[in-house]
Amino acid sequence: TMLKAQTAKDDLIQNTKFGGYVIGQAKATTSDDATAKADFGIRLVRLYVDTKIGDFAMKLQVQANGNTSGVNGPRIVDAWAEWQRWKELRVKAGQFKRPFTFENPMHPWLLGRGAYSQLADRLAGFNDRTGEHASNGRDIGLQLQGDLFPVGSDGHRFFHYQGGVFNGQGINFADKNTRKDIIGGLWVAPVKELQIGVFGWTGNRVVNDSLTLERRRYSVVINYNANWTARAEFAVDNANGGADAFYAIVGTPLWHRSRLFLHYDLYREGKSSGGAHAIYGLSAQHMPHPNLMLQANYGFNVDKTKADERYHAVDLQLYWRF
Repeated sequence: TMLKAQTAKDDLIQNTKFGGYVIGQAKATTSDDATAKADFGIRLVRLYVDTKIGDFAMKLQVQANGNTSGVNGPRIVDAWAEWQRWKELRVKAGQFKRPFTFENPMHPWLLGRGAYSQLADRLAGFNDRTGEHASNGRDIGLQLQGDLFPVGSDGHRFFHYQGGVFNGQGINFADKNTRKDIIGGLWVAPVKELQIGVFGWTGNRVVNDSLTLERRRYSVVINYNANWTARAEFAVDNANGGADAFYAIVGTPLWHRSRLFLHYDLYREGKSSGGAHAIYGLSAQHMPHPNLMLQANYGFNVDKTKADERYHAVDLQLYWRF
């Protein structure tokens, strides 16, 4: 009885962790449309609190940098609680990453290049093609997710699912109609290092009383993560004139705390060559410490929507976390 009482007490101990990360950036471009040909800035400053009580995990994360003119300035990006009693079924509520695309939930540290793909940026709610305010791929909603069917000698889970209902208006905004966005995805992992998945999204964003923009999107992905890494994803939006996107990235094994990545990134507004923006990229990163990373990125851009459609872009980013 005493042992059971002690176990129950231990289960209710609150475990809390404070942390954050900063990404500084120096960048330059030959594009005539750029606000500045060369620039120094802070790409991201994030501060977070993770806590767990019994079967419940909670997170609060704020973005501290940006302008102070509203939703693009300092703001809450994550504020959620999740019941995690079982790996097979977890329930999350609050403000968090939309379960659309494989790349969207990835931490910027793990992308392998200096920014999210145009696919995630335009179709997962960072700078959404519907004109939604910058929402970092997040919205307010309720989600179920889980991992099923342990397989192999390592016991990894073969099947992952996630799906939920969301407001459709992005972070820190209440819904403007009674219709909710339905977003979800699933993938299978034949081996621990390989995932093959699909995602879907149906919903809308209310612009004003007379204008509502639809979202009818899906994506497919294959991801491999071992000594070599490789990821490729294709996505389509069939609403509002349509758009499609594709990216692929390959990373070398770690060598003296350094890695190289080759990547290709394409977004086509209207699903046409006239609305295409392609980026051919190379990234190199070095990690002198697990909490410190230096990354150099180069991209050759072919943007059919600009008068000077061919231009170069380079940036140097310093990541550190605590």
